[in-house]
Formats: sequence, C-alpha cells, structure tokens
Amino acid sequence: MKSLLILISIVSCFNCNVCAQQPYYLEQCPRDELYVNECLRDSGNKLVHYLRQGIPDLDIYEIEPVDIDEIGIVLGSGPDGYRAVFRNIQAYGVSNITVTNVRSDLETLQFQLTCEIPRIKVKAQYRSSGVLILVKASGAGDYWGEYEGVKAKIYFKALPSLGTDGRTYLNTEQVKMDFNVKDIKMGVDNIANGNSVIQAALNLFINSNAQELLKEMKPSLRSKLTMVIRNFMDRLFTKIPLDEWINLN
Repeated sequence: MKSLLILISIVSCFNCNVCAQQPYYLEQCPRDELYVNECLRDSGNKLVHYLRQGIPDLDIYEIEPVDIDEIGIVLGSGPDGYRAVFRNIQAYGVSNITVTNVRSDLETLQFQLTCEIPRIKVKAQYRSSGVLILVKASGAGDYWGEYEGVKAKIYFKALPSLGTDGRTYLNTEQVKMDFNVKDIKMGVDNIANGNSVIQAALNLFINSNAQELLKEMKPSLRSKLTMVIRNFMDRLFTKIPLDEWINLN
C-alpha cells in the first residue's frame, strides 16, 4: 500500500510538472488532423488575447503601434506624374486581430491563417510631388487613414531546429500574405506651404479614389507587412518550442 502511494505521488508530480510546462498564453494542440486546425485557431486567438496585455515571459510588453519605415506610390508618368512617400507609419488596432480559420500540414510544417481586423487607424508623415486633379500637389504634411473590415491571409512554411535545451523550435522559411479592405477613409493635414483650398481638393480626390490609391500602395505595403509578420513570428518561435504548440507524442 505504501509503495502504491509513493507511485501515485510520483505520477502526480510528473503530471503537475508537465502541466506547469505549458504556458498560460498558449493551448497545446493534438496532432490529430480532425482537430488540430480548429485547436490552432483557438490557440492563436488565446495568444493574441494575452499579447494585447503583454507577455513578459516572451519579453513582449507592447505590440502596438505596428511601425513601418516607409512606402511609396506613383500615379502617372512624366515630369508631372504624382509621387508620394509615406514615412514613420504607425498602425493602431492590429492587435484586435481574430484568427477565423487555419489550414495546416504538420508533416511539411506549412500553415495558412485567415484573419480579420475590424479597424486599423494609421498615421504617417508624407512628402509628395507632381500633379493631382490638375492641382500641383508638391509638398509635405501628415497622413491619416482608417481601414475598416480588413481581411488577410497569411501563409508560412517553417523548418524545425534543435535548441540548446534539447527541444525543437521553428524557424520561418517562407512567409506570404495578402489582404483586402472593405471601407477606407484617408486624408492629409497640415500641408506645408499649402492652403485650405488645395488641402480640401486633395482630400476630396483621395477619399473618392481610396481603393485605387490602396491598390497602388499595396505592393509596397504588402512587402513591408510580410517583413513585419516574419520578424514577429521569428520572435515568437525562438521563445516557444514546438511541443508547446503541438503535442508531439
């Protein structure tokens, strides 16, 4: 009887240690292909919930704003073609992301996430040159944007690597993403050396052609966002071993 109690205690302690190893911000998912995608979706949303508050265990204290150094657009050709560069871009609201669907292949470590964000607010500084709607639009000022109903698909492929602690970690080998926006409002303020008439004309054009302007921004923006996503994934993967994402047994 005494031996049995000792055995039960040992097993209980082992189980407690296993439970303690699983972090509070992540749900471990089974390898079973019938359940893993749904579980990864829920686990991703659980992680996002805690990321909004900061996760000191991962050395993550703030995830907003999302910073992008610069993007540029070109409309038209020739000396009067409109060109604009947006710098020091800061995006707010990205942390309200919801993972709505996951497709995975655990054998090849390929994943596709479908995500939604209700609203993203953006501010930046811009500098432009050329002509818009017969108005010389050279100058600089502040840009603002509100993007509502954002939907994104993120594909990534990972490679396993053995950490110094003997556990397997992931490294991102490839990341791709695309997105669309249901509704856009954007404009410019505080135009240097400008006047209220030019500013009003520019804002009228910008809001009347918001989707077309986004289409012109998209290649540069997608490239920058892919880099941001990849860096963030690498930051997570270096801290979270594979067996905390997926039950490998």
